[in-house]
This record gives sequence, C-alpha cells and structure tokens, in this order.
Amino acid sequence: MKLKRIVGWSAIAISAALGVVALVAYWTSGNTCDDPSSAAPGNPVKAIVYCDYGTADVLKLEDIEKPTPEDDEILVRVRAAAVNPLDWHTMRGTPYIMRIGSGLRKPKVTRLGVDYAGTVEAVGRNVTQFKPGDDVFGGRTGALAEYVSARADRAVALKPANLTFEQAASVPIAAITALQGLRDTGKVQPGQKVLINGASGGVGTFAVQIAKSFGADVTGVCSTRNVAMVRSLGADQVIDYTKEDYTRSEQRYDVILDNVGNRSLLDNRRVLNPEGRFVLIGGGGPDDGRWIGPLAKPVRAMVLSWFVSQDMGMMLAELNKEDLAILGDMMQAGKVTPVIDRRYSLSDVPAAIRYLEEGRARGKVVITVE
Repeated sequence: MKLKRIVGWSAIAISAALGVVALVAYWTSGNTCDDPSSAAPGNPVKAIVYCDYGTADVLKLEDIEKPTPEDDEILVRVRAAAVNPLDWHTMRGTPYIMRIGSGLRKPKVTRLGVDYAGTVEAVGRNVTQFKPGDDVFGGRTGALAEYVSARADRAVALKPANLTFEQAASVPIAAITALQGLRDTGKVQPGQKVLINGASGGVGTFAVQIAKSFGADVTGVCSTRNVAMVRSLGADQVIDYTKEDYTRSEQRYDVILDNVGNRSLLDNRRVLNPEGRFVLIGGGGPDDGRWIGPLAKPVRAMVLSWFVSQDMGMMLAELNKEDLAILGDMMQAGKVTPVIDRRYSLSDVPAAIRYLEEGRARGKVVITVE
C-alpha cells in the first residue's frame, strides 16, 4: 500500500513538473520581433510580417532585409502571390494544436504566405536548373513579399508562357491539393463518377478541371450564384446546395472530394459506392474548433474506415516541383485554367485575408506585387 502511494505521488509530481515546464515554455516563447537589438535593414524590401497570433489586424507591411540566395537557392522578384486558408490558420495559430510546432505563445516564423510567381533575379553558384530572367512559380514560406529566396530543387518550376503571373501564383497550394487529392488519395479513373463539394472555391475550381482531364464524370456542388461558373469549368452536373442536398439524392459516386465539410461522414457514405473513396480536404471557419479545428472529422473518418468497405480519410498536400511541372503542362495545354476572384495589393493583404475568411471566394484571391 505504501509503495502504491509513493508511485501515485511520484506520478503527480512528474505531471506537475511537466506542466510547469510547458507553462515556462509558453511564456518564454518568442520570435525575432522581441529582439530590440535588431538592426534596420541595410537593403530593405517590403514584406508582410506578424509578430503575434490574431486576426488580420496583426499583419503589417514592413521593411525586411532583402534575401541573399544560398548556394542552392534562387532569388525571385515576386510579381504576384496568393492567399489560402492555410494563411489565416497560420496567422491565428488555430487550431491550437498546431502551435506545438509553430510557436506556443507567438509565431516562430513571422512571415506569411506560400504561393508566389515572379522572375529569377539571381541564382546560387550550385544552381543549374534556373537562370536570371526565368519566370517561375512555386511555394515558399514568406511569399507575401517583394522578394523570396527558394531552394532550386524544391517546389518551384518554370511558369507556363500562356499564364499571367497572377494566374501562376494562384496555382501551388490549391491546384496541388486538388491534383493529389484526386490522383493519389481518390485514385480517380476514367469513367468514374466524382463529386466535388465546394466546387467554386480555390481547390474546387481546380478539382473540377483536373477530374475532367482524368476522364471522370464530374458533379460540382456550389451555391446558386456559382452554378454557371462551375458548369463552364466542365462539370457534367452542378448541384445548387441551396436547393438540393447531394447526400439525399439517388446518385452514387466513386469519389467524393469534400472541400467544405458541411455534411456528416455518414451522410457522405450514403451516396458513396461500396468501394468508393471519400477525401476530406478542409472545411470550417476561423471560429470553428479552436483546439483541434478540422482535425476531429479526419480522425473519425479514419476510425470509420476500419468498419466499412469505403475508404474515408483526409489528405494534406505536399508541395513539390514534379507536380508543379505536371500542372504547368496541363495549363499550357489548356486543360486547366486558374479562376481568379479578387486582386489585392501587398499593402491590402489584411483585407484579402478577411475576405478569404468569409468562405465565399470564387476561385482564388491573389496579391499583386508592384
């Protein structure tokens, strides 16, 4: 009995110690904004910076030091960028579980944005794939800026000649998510019936076109104002969710790509073929599930997959140059065309993020960089 009490008190002591360590780590976590000795940039360029988690009000356009490319990097003069739900998740630090890696109390990385397109200004001495003057597009943290430096062997590719910088900048996260969700997780085959829930959004507009290029029979789900647009992208059928619930129809689908998450897993399973695949991409807004956010539904989907014949789960895109090149070829061939909703200047990024958070963007929201 005495041994049990000792073990019990030891466990409590260890837990308390871990709690203290976590609390200290939380309050001592910081970033470069906390360094009062930081010198003013000697070669300043503009970039979006945020020192604290919060709403779009925390975003500031400030001077930073112009990047210098390492031996394996390229320096890109950014001509356009794009914003994604990932950006407001990062900005807000939600769901809170993500702060384990991004910074408990404050963001470790104070730069925002990933998608960009621009012109190579300089290359490191080991770079052979690109040269100054090349127009490129890709993904790199801190893309909401006048310049970014990026690893030449990572997520960067030559811009298709028939695309504007704004169109190219809208591609990386959204189009790669659509491509990998349909090709790798959904395993879409010619002739299959594919439903895209949220067909008018950033990922959805790409997904409709990519699924059609795979030879699928595509159904898009969107609001009334977007029906004509989704149909123009190649959707064979379009469901207006304000008038019809796709989960109550008699139609069955081989693949459902869900960008919204506004229907339950069981509802989606009802319209999925016995060997069908349900691919959850995202869903929810800034105030939904602050602790684990959209991660609850993927966990439930994974568990449900153990007990049903359908494959149900979530996918996270992996930015890479191979898929950027594939998408570049598809756009060069006219199979995929980016849809741009609104354009904002670099100084208006907070307004762009606020608009994106409303969840009503038709296609992509892009940032022009003069």
